Amino acid sequence: MPVALLALAIGGFGIGLTEFVIMGLLPEVSTDFAVSETTAGYLISGYALSVAVGAIALTLALTRVPRKPALLGLMVLFILGNLISAISPDYATMMTGRIVAALCHGAFFGIGAVVAAQLVAPERKASAIAFMFGGLTLANVLGVPLGTLLGQAAGWRSTFWAITVIGVIAFIGIALLVPAHTGRGEEATPAVRTELSAFASPQVWFSIALTVLGFGGMFGGFTYIAFTLTEVSGFSSGAVPLLLVLFGVGLFVGNIIGGRAADRDLVKTLGVLLVALTVVLAAFALAATSQVVTVIALVLMGAVGFGTVPALQMRVMAYADQAPTLASGANIGAFNLGNALGAWIGGVTIAAGLGYTSPLWAGAGVTLIALLVLLVAVRAPGGERRTSVPVPA
Repeated sequence: MPVALLALAIGGFGIGLTEFVIMGLLPEVSTDFAVSETTAGYLISGYALSVAVGAIALTLALTRVPRKPALLGLMVLFILGNLISAISPDYATMMTGRIVAALCHGAFFGIGAVVAAQLVAPERKASAIAFMFGGLTLANVLGVPLGTLLGQAAGWRSTFWAITVIGVIAFIGIALLVPAHTGRGEEATPAVRTELSAFASPQVWFSIALTVLGFGGMFGGFTYIAFTLTEVSGFSSGAVPLLLVLFGVGLFVGNIIGGRAADRDLVKTLGVLLVALTVVLAAFALAATSQVVTVIALVLMGAVGFGTVPALQMRVMAYADQAPTLASGANIGAFNLGNALGAWIGGVTIAAGLGYTSPLWAGAGVTLIALLVLLVAVRAPGGERRTSVPVPA
């Protein structure tokens, strides 16, 4: 893989850390700003909503900007947002920092996925996208536990100072390693009208729906996993961080394997992984009282769930092949919409008194719907089965 992909992965690592590490630091933030835990939790939902907005708005605003300068500008926004969080004197300022940092999330991954695909040969595009997203998965495996420990030991602000430094490193890496010209097409993205025209394709909308449902199914099961682990599987609360690391390992491995499989056969990879995710979530729900099965299911849920990501991202870029940048950014927003949808459905099932395995059943149902959407998409006009799909500039 080109060394430039490492710079993109470092940026992905920092962004992933910003998104998820706050979950482990909410008690400290809540105490410091004298707000309730619920109010502190808005720092998470506010970030997610800002990702969805930025994925469309910033990607569209950067339509005529060459991709390397666009990525550098987005990293400046990321650095600024985390710096604001690190020095924030009150909750409102902290929320502002979270929003600023989140705005770059969707555009960075959207534009970065196009750049990553341009850096490699056609048969390795999904693997290149997976490598970039590997930074995001590594953030879950190592970054979040270490960031939480740092924040607990030296104050939560120290974690955001560390993330700011990571942003600076990513900026330098992109500036030095990402070529201004990939040699695989025009470096400025197409005109706004051309980018928007990609959404006239039903297959682009099928792809976005697949992302919302496929990823939403996994996230629905994952959002309330701590309750499943402690209240159903019988693990102590102290064991939950270690179990989440195992889940993160599954994410990392699944992302790599999913990318390689998607390079060989995009549609088959998506179909197999969606079937596997449905089965894993249902089996987890059935056998959650067994700690051994729970550990295995947790790793598999991460692996097959995140294994879909390269293929989901590759599919939307393929069907928006003449103007993939905005569609790619929109699909990043779709991942976050899936997160919100899955978490909401899981919460509804718990509130209905269906128990702490109900989010897993709900996730399995949502994933099954995603599989049905894939079957419809393949049979719809323009959705004929392909083993590989080009992603031009």
